[in-house]
This record gives sequence, C-alpha cells and structure tokens, in this order.
Amino acid sequence: MSKNIEENEDLIVDVQEVYSKSEEFIEKNKTVLIAVVLGFIIVVGGFFGYKKLIIAPMEYEAQSDMFMAEKYFSQDSLQKAINGDGLNSGFIDIVDEYSGTKAANLAHYYLGICYRNTGDFESAIDELNQFSSDDVMISTVAIGAIGDSYMELGDATEAASYYEKAVKNGGNKLTSPIYLFKAGMAYEEVQDYTKAHDKYKAIKADYPDSREAQTIDKYIARAESLK
Repeated sequence: MSKNIEENEDLIVDVQEVYSKSEEFIEKNKTVLIAVVLGFIIVVGGFFGYKKLIIAPMEYEAQSDMFMAEKYFSQDSLQKAINGDGLNSGFIDIVDEYSGTKAANLAHYYLGICYRNTGDFESAIDELNQFSSDDVMISTVAIGAIGDSYMELGDATEAASYYEKAVKNGGNKLTSPIYLFKAGMAYEEVQDYTKAHDKYKAIKADYPDSREAQTIDKYIARAESLK
C-alpha cells in the first residue's frame, strides 16, 4: 500500500516538474510563440481574405468578359474567340487579365481547342497542358486533343501515349472507343501492329455498340495481317 502511495507521489512530482518546465519555457519564449500564432492567423486570414475580396470579384468579372469569346467559339469563329473582336475580350485576354481564376483555367482549354482546330498545334499543346479539371469528360477531351496535336506534328508515339491516357482518364462508352481507335491508328503509324491490334480488339470486346465498333473488323484484320 505504502509502495503505491510512494509511486503516486512520484508521479505527481513528475507531472508538476513537467508542468513547471513547460510554464518556464512558455514564459521565456512568450514573444516568439505570440509572433508564431499571430503569423499563422495573418496567413490564414490573408488567404481567405484574398479568396473572398480579390479572387471572387475577379471570377465574376472574368466570366462576364468571357461570354462573347464562348459565343464565338460555339459559332466556330475561332479567331474572334482567340483574340476578341475589338470590343469584347478573347480567350487570350482572359488568360492574361484573370490569372488564377477558374475562368482563366477554362480559357486555357478553349484556347487549346481553338489552336488545334486552326492548325497551331504547338500552341494547342502548351495551352492544354496548363488546363486542369475534375470534370472527367472535359479533362478527357483535353488529353485527347493533345494527342491529336502531336499526331498532326508527326509524333505518333507521343500521340499514342496521350490517347492511352485519354482512355484511362475517361473510362466511358462515349470517349473510350474514340481514343482506343485513335491510339490504334497512331500505333499503326509507327508500325507497332501488335498494339494497334490490341486497341481494335478492345473496341470490339468492350464497346460493341459504339460507332467505332461498326467497322472495326477490317482494322483488326489489317493489323492482324501486318503483325
């Protein structure tokens, strides 16, 4: 019994000693600790203040300014979509003026597609590589468009790798057969007929109702004969 009492007394002493040392440390470093806490509060407060007072109004303004560029894009007036019409902003203006906003991020996507469709494939790759999205469909199309641009530049190997990424990123009945087929064609371009055959067979097996599957047998037969 006395042993337990002694152990408890030792524990109390130890705790008191730790508390005393902690109190002493806080007292000695009070200025530094206050500065650290204040710094943390300022950083966090500054971040949320920046998001609310700076980014939020910019976001609204950017989306408003981008309206006509999106309209020109939908009308296939791509040069006006890119550069504006003299009165309204183009996607280039949105990227330059509203960097850091969601609108500017989306403008990179639009610019990439515009450049691909107007034959400026290197600019298309650059813009699309600056775009990011959690939306599976739009991010898949962006990856596939990079593949298209490399294909047009004569780099079928790089194109195939992006088509493969688009297939994995999408994983759906709409985009996957499209990019499987494009990957197959890219592999044929570099005479890798085994991989081309695999892509065509995947379309037939996994996406039999797709448009690509309707004529895939002849591509399978061709790749098979050249393997």
